[in-house]
Amino acid sequence: MSPAAVLPATPDRAHHLPAAGLAVVVTAAAAGLPALLDGVGALAAVLVLQLALVLSWVMVARMRGATASLVVGTGAAVAADLVLVLPERPELGGLLGVLAVGFLVSVAQQMLRTPRTHLVASLAGAALLLTAVAALAALLLLGRSDEGRLVLTALVAGSALVVGHLVDQVLPRPVVAEGVPRGLAGVVLAVLAGAGVAWVARGTADLGSLRSLLLGAVVAGVVALGAVAVSFLVVEAADEGSAEDTSPWALTVVQVVLPLAAAAPVALGLLTVL
Repeated sequence: MSPAAVLPATPDRAHHLPAAGLAVVVTAAAAGLPALLDGVGALAAVLVLQLALVLSWVMVARMRGATASLVVGTGAAVAADLVLVLPERPELGGLLGVLAVGFLVSVAQQMLRTPRTHLVASLAGAALLLTAVAALAALLLLGRSDEGRLVLTALVAGSALVVGHLVDQVLPRPVVAEGVPRGLAGVVLAVLAGAGVAWVARGTADLGSLRSLLLGAVVAGVVALGAVAVSFLVVEAADEGSAEDTSPWALTVVQVVLPLAAAAPVALGLLTVL
């Protein structure tokens, strides 16, 4: 699609309310399971998010060789989790090997299929998917060091997603991009909501007032901006006609899980240095 193309309007209700509702469910699972079941709960929550993203992204991106792409994405998700769960002292750098092997397998899978139409687009989709499932695995390091840090991150990210979508449901102004029902007011209020939730729940991660506000604002900012970018992708997918072949819930899952994946390494880095 050319840069000058104007994207069609997306019904705000269909775009925002399902995503806000799913964000509540995801937040409850990501914060509740680790609090109840410790490491097992964290692994279960992260794995479910990864597998949901794999299935949804393959559909939304219309990746060629869909069945093989599902297998590669699922394998990468499991491998990324094992790299951070099995070692006694896991390191985030271990995910680089998973990404390297996963991308090589994706290249081989795409090159072996016939006909090799939309090869570059499918490889780009595979690269984004592998990066996202690896980023979600970073949540396991938060849960491993302290379940409270994972709970706090989930609450901040979830609140930013919910507030951003609900505000844009009512007032998507000033418009961020033509044809995308997202506004600057939603981004600002999402950041404020994330900072407020982090301050209120700071005791779960044993953070002081200033550190909790900084963590909440930064993580919520990444989530809010990521949500705007994903909304653009979803609207663009509808413009290209893929929405007719894709379950609306696949689009909703992508809207919720991709911003969370973007925020996970950021939260881990901040909580490591704070």
